[in-house]
Amino acid sequence: MSARPLVSVQDLDGSSKDQIALPLVFSKTPLRPDVVRVVHTNMRKNHMQAHAVNENAGTQTAAASWGTGRAVSRIPRVPGGGTHRCGQGAYGNMCRGGHMFSPMKTWRRWHRKVNLKEKRLAVASALAASAVPSLVMARGHVVDEVAEIPLVVSDAAQTITKTNKAVDLLKSIGVYADIAKSAKSKNIRRGKGKMRNRRYTCRKGPLVVVTSADQGLAKSVRNLPGVDVANVERLNLLDLAPGGHLGRLCIWTKSAFAALDSMYSGDGKFALPENVMTNADLSRLINSDEIQSVVNAPKAGAKSAAFKKNPLKNAPAMGRLNPYAKTAKALAAKKTKAKKTTDKKTKEIGKKFFEQISRESEFGGDDFEAFQGWLGSN
Repeated sequence: MSARPLVSVQDLDGSSKDQIALPLVFSKTPLRPDVVRVVHTNMRKNHMQAHAVNENAGTQTAAASWGTGRAVSRIPRVPGGGTHRCGQGAYGNMCRGGHMFSPMKTWRRWHRKVNLKEKRLAVASALAASAVPSLVMARGHVVDEVAEIPLVVSDAAQTITKTNKAVDLLKSIGVYADIAKSAKSKNIRRGKGKMRNRRYTCRKGPLVVVTSADQGLAKSVRNLPGVDVANVERLNLLDLAPGGHLGRLCIWTKSAFAALDSMYSGDGKFALPENVMTNADLSRLINSDEIQSVVNAPKAGAKSAAFKKNPLKNAPAMGRLNPYAKTAKALAAKKTKAKKTTDKKTKEIGKKFFEQISRESEFGGDDFEAFQGWLGSN
């Protein structure tokens, strides 16, 4: 087995003096954007609270149908007189001021259950994608000044308790440009959401991953725009792949980075998926010296199965099954020929007999000619 690649550990001043082995979850887990998208969609629904429209909406008038016979539709109509409102249709979803079609109810199925192993696979896939610089850049993060991805800082960062010190750290490791982009993107939300406690929108920035031994780093960066904090023991797909998109920029502390090996191992809570074949070139495997040295030699003189022919359509095949078939076929042909000859002679005799009868039945004489003249046949 080849040695695992090493990742540099950044100090508080941005210098690199230490290295740590890359956890297997980054190199072994396949990227599954399809699984991540499905799991994210279902997990995102579990934050929703039940809500509905007013059950009396669109029906707060004493409308009643006029019935038939007045050349108008039978929709309920507003009673009264003297105003434009009276006589107008009500209640229906096609009417002005009526209720909506299929109004939302509180008993809707808001939440979704997610398979545990599927959820863990999605988290592992999101972790693997966070170590691919092209995916991190494709997601929109500004990483021009970042020395290395994945980005690991020393555990001394967990002792930071002030936001200005955290900002200095982020500037030294080249991540602050991404936070500035998030701060610049802050805008008032469109639509009704601005009235519902979610007035502003902001692009996602880096995710800081710490351990339970954190002494203040999480609190010092949580007020920066776009920055989220996560515990390595409770990684959430909604943080690792916001919007279901792989490649979030993550800042790891050294101890949090090292904890991934114990989490994603055979003894951990999730064993990484493995491919059935490490080498998919099957022809190369079969022709390799290792396999050819143990396989059996090709068998000589093996006869292939003969092609089965239909004896009803193939004369040689019928001859092998029934030696009398050729003689029977010749006799049948001779009999058919004799029958054709007999039929021909019979037809000639019949034709001669018909001609003879026709001649003998012809009439003649004065009486016959007078009779023909009387008929006008002349």
